[in-house]
Amino acid sequence: MRVIFIGGVLLNHLTTAFKNNVGSGSGSELFLEATHLALHFTRMGFMFMTGLVLVLNYYNRENHWLGFWKKRYLSVGIPYLGWNAIIMWFTTITAGVALNWPNYFKNLTDAVIHGNKYYMYYILVTFQLYLIFPLIVYIFKKLPDHHLAILITSAIVQLLLVIGIKYWLPGINRDSWWYLFRAYGMNVLVYQFYFIAGAFVAIHYDEVDRFIEKNHRVIGWATLVLAIGTVALFFGNLNILKLSIGATESIHQPYIFIYDTFMITFVFWIGRQYAHARNRGLPMWFDRIIKNMSKVSFGIYLVQTIPLTLLYGMLSIVKLPSIVTLLLLPVGYAFVLGGAFLISWFCYKVPPFGVLIGRPQWHISKTKGARENVKNNKSIKQAIRE
Repeated sequence: MRVIFIGGVLLNHLTTAFKNNVGSGSGSELFLEATHLALHFTRMGFMFMTGLVLVLNYYNRENHWLGFWKKRYLSVGIPYLGWNAIIMWFTTITAGVALNWPNYFKNLTDAVIHGNKYYMYYILVTFQLYLIFPLIVYIFKKLPDHHLAILITSAIVQLLLVIGIKYWLPGINRDSWWYLFRAYGMNVLVYQFYFIAGAFVAIHYDEVDRFIEKNHRVIGWATLVLAIGTVALFFGNLNILKLSIGATESIHQPYIFIYDTFMITFVFWIGRQYAHARNRGLPMWFDRIIKNMSKVSFGIYLVQTIPLTLLYGMLSIVKLPSIVTLLLLPVGYAFVLGGAFLISWFCYKVPPFGVLIGRPQWHISKTKGARENVKNNKSIKQAIRE
């Protein structure tokens, strides 16, 4: 599921790069705009996965939340700070602008506080989730017989939120609002359903798996119809509601909420089919590719701006007819995905850069433990010899 979602995230951002480099008003531009909403399930998919994995890891254990916060904020915070700094330096020098260190640190501070550069919004939302995660666990444990009611209530709240965001919020002056409410795309509450759904699936995994397997055909066809319907939504928003292109392609819409829910459910089913196929025996090379991409999926997300920036530069230099540019989209996708994977894989394999993708190669506690094991093994061998 991680591989599908990170692949979708890159495709989402890639199509934006290509849209900006085809002719204005061309058929290629219209095609990229009209199909863009169908890719908007990926952000919500990552939110779902985050809730799922956290609950799988922490629900059925005695938790010390101070330790949880320390571990999580360090493992995600270091990459967040590191890549903000690295990418800001990279984008500055590739733009041919001389580094002005006072301005650099001023802009870096602003980016870190607001999470509004280099697609880092997901990390800022995750920080907020870590803060309230003990409350989510408490609610599910406090109401063991009402988990379905929690999920349904969360879904209703989510639907009301996106209705308000689409139809009420645009007419409101938000200049005086707190940043996390003014820039609502950074607010964890706007994604609350996906975290709650992930938690629900983690706790009731077998029941959910059986339900999805039993109804997968209905879910699959409904997902396909809803995906095609995003094109109709695009033209309806643009031509009937007269929304701006930004509002037209917003992910915070009632229809997109329903579409995302079905798509995430369908991707879950695809993931389970992959698990069954792997148990029956998959080609080793294919299984290795999926495993390796999954290992560094977080890293791919973090570093995607680097190959995307290079792609923007190449597309701006090479002027081609719009249709030719559109046909080159698979080549651009291979470049961005391959580039992001190689950077992440380098960090994963070469110490100490693993810390930049949340997979540090060195742990002080593990190092101490390894040394103690070596001493113990030596003592055992000595005893055997004696």
